[in-house]
Amino acid sequence: MLPEARMATGVAGTWSLYVLTDAPALEWPVHEFRRVIPVPTLEERAAALAGLGYAAVDGAEWDWRETRPTPVAAHLVAVIPVRPTGLTDGGAA
Repeated sequence: MLPEARMATGVAGTWSLYVLTDAPALEWPVHEFRRVIPVPTLEERAAALAGLGYAAVDGAEWDWRETRPTPVAAHLVAVIPVRPTGLTDGGAA
């Protein structure tokens, strides 16, 4: 289901929030939290989405998933369906 927002840790372990759209991956809206801990709060995630021009779909909750890119490494990913709001602060933060 698109669009969908995901929050995940990158290679450096810092949190990023990005919105999957039908555009190529390099064009997806992204917000960098630039920290490892604490995990961004619900309010911080909502503000980041708003800055990218999106909001969570009414009644939706973040769904946490664990991915295993290698047998010894795991990444946490949170997923939520979103809708465009038409308002944006101009790009990645």
